Amino acid sequence: MIEANKYSLLFEPIKIGPVTAPNRFYQVPHCNGMGHRFPRSLAAMRGIKAEGGWGVVCTEEVEIHPSSDITPYNQGRLWDDSDIANLQLMTQAVHEHGSLAGIELVYQGLAGKNHYSRLPTLAPTHASVLGGFPMQARAMDKSDIKKLRQWYRDAAIRSKQAGFDIVYTYAGHGLSVLMHFLSRQHNDRSDEYGGSLENRARLLKEVLIDTKEAVGDSCAVALRIAVDELLGRDGIQASAEGSDIIEMLAEIPDLWDVNISSWENDSQTSRFSQEGFQERYTKHVKSLTSKPVVGVGRFTSPDAMVSQINRGVLDLIGAARPSIADPFLPNKIKKGDLHKIRECIGCNICVSSDNYAAPIRCTQNPTMGEEWRRNWHPEKVKFRHAEQSVLVVGSGPAGLECALTLAQRGYDIVIAEKNTVAGGRVVLESKLPGLSEWKRVIDYRLHALQQMANVEMYFDSKVTADNCKDFDFQNIIIATGSYWKTNGHSRDGRAHLIHDESVQILTADDIMAGIVPQGPVVVYDADHYYMAGVIAERCQALGCQVSYMTPATRASDWTENTLEQQKIQAQLMQKGIVLHLNQKLREINCNTLISNCIYSRTETLTPCKTLILVTERQPNDGLFLQLQQQQLYSHLALIGDAYAPGIIAQAVHSGRLEAETYGGNQEQKNNFRRDK
Repeated sequence: MIEANKYSLLFEPIKIGPVTAPNRFYQVPHCNGMGHRFPRSLAAMRGIKAEGGWGVVCTEEVEIHPSSDITPYNQGRLWDDSDIANLQLMTQAVHEHGSLAGIELVYQGLAGKNHYSRLPTLAPTHASVLGGFPMQARAMDKSDIKKLRQWYRDAAIRSKQAGFDIVYTYAGHGLSVLMHFLSRQHNDRSDEYGGSLENRARLLKEVLIDTKEAVGDSCAVALRIAVDELLGRDGIQASAEGSDIIEMLAEIPDLWDVNISSWENDSQTSRFSQEGFQERYTKHVKSLTSKPVVGVGRFTSPDAMVSQINRGVLDLIGAARPSIADPFLPNKIKKGDLHKIRECIGCNICVSSDNYAAPIRCTQNPTMGEEWRRNWHPEKVKFRHAEQSVLVVGSGPAGLECALTLAQRGYDIVIAEKNTVAGGRVVLESKLPGLSEWKRVIDYRLHALQQMANVEMYFDSKVTADNCKDFDFQNIIIATGSYWKTNGHSRDGRAHLIHDESVQILTADDIMAGIVPQGPVVVYDADHYYMAGVIAERCQALGCQVSYMTPATRASDWTENTLEQQKIQAQLMQKGIVLHLNQKLREINCNTLISNCIYSRTETLTPCKTLILVTERQPNDGLFLQLQQQQLYSHLALIGDAYAPGIIAQAVHSGRLEAETYGGNQEQKNNFRRDK
């Protein structure tokens, strides 16, 4: 048990205008892929965070008017009084646990395309909307600005009626019309709303004052703003206009929520940033205002949190992703259960869900998004249906999650692992460049299992169909993972790769196993996620001459959904790894790769001695199929990558799903409540 007062600073009440937060843990606004379409799911998810000790729990972006419609994304909506009831579900869930509820009101401006409402987009100037859609926004005239101010005022009043304690004015991430007015990039007006910083900040100031006049008697008014756009002189800089804006508006809002823009910079993955990385941009804010300041930095360490406060960087510890990975992080710190914290790994799978307009998910926390749909809780599970023992074969992410949840339910668990260490794919991938924090997925589960009396783990123990009977188990769950294919099959083509013996063909598995390829090396990426990029970096670190080839138009193309594609491609280029984009590999002949441009079909010849295929994986389901034929077992299940290879988050979820439904009707796996 840690000293009772070591982190007591984090649990002090903080006054924010007319309201008081019960502690310094502040779940800042974050997207979740649920919004106005799945209000019950959203409310349950936010309520769990309040139960877990977050003193303030905020919404995602909430649209204030039909002309700021961001369909297909599932954000909040407060267009009129009919939207109040849905939002009340959240405020009631948050208030039930004594926390404050905050709402982030937004008018998207150039970032809104109005696919649903089909109304013209309004912005500071005539300009193309952001995000590539072929349309332009209409420059707002004075009457439009007057209407906009009224829309904000009306939304603030509705927010108060819905029960919110904190009402946001949002000017962050480059996703708000108020930020667009501030930005020299997007504001070329020549009237009193353009030109000088004072003019460009005029609308933001007016909306802040309007909001305070409308609801400031009982609701705190927060300003979320990007103090640096990371564009140098072409944008707002923390050391220049970012500071000037804060000085100009210093005492108007009741709370400053500060970050950097754009979203790709604010929510950087652990591959490119460390805990507390935003401090260099936000550390000066408290010296410019007497009002409390909240900021983010993917904080998971309570010592780092206390340091931020003691050094005068922040008053409240803001979090989005850490609150997703562990909704009970505050309560665990309060109880001294630091070893039980489910630390965020910074993979941004949570972000990818929003980009697909799908309910949020998390690699570390498989209950995220399932609180209402499946009635899952991050810290509680139902008790076992009978006194039974279960053998779990494999200790990768699926096997460990399944074993841990079953053990928490009260079953006796034996884990058999063929290797000498636990972790499966995660322990190997975490040794690749930039992925070290991913090992937290294993560390958290392994540590918990090692404390449990009803769990036994056996390493260097390969289970086969012949020796399985020796274990004397009637209930067996197979989590034996998958392996990368060598035949060239991928989503980009089902034909076998034609090749002679002139080029050595390896996979990501071989590189992670320690094989050193001979150069020149070509990494072929038809997976389009992170693996090919980090394998290319690893090979280069081994001294190889490395090229990267893909049918996609960009390196690691799918990582656009995790906000890191540009950083990945830039890093590969900076490291001197040659990129061959738009190239579909066809065959190998005489130390040469023959590929075709996916557009022109032009043939390209690339010298190669070692080809590393990162295409798709084969389920390692042989043991399961053999045991299934024997028909000797009461319960036999296949989970994780051994069932269907996918991302680590899906493997963890698969393990949880098997454990939650074990002992019941297996059709429960396919059934969940629909939030209509």
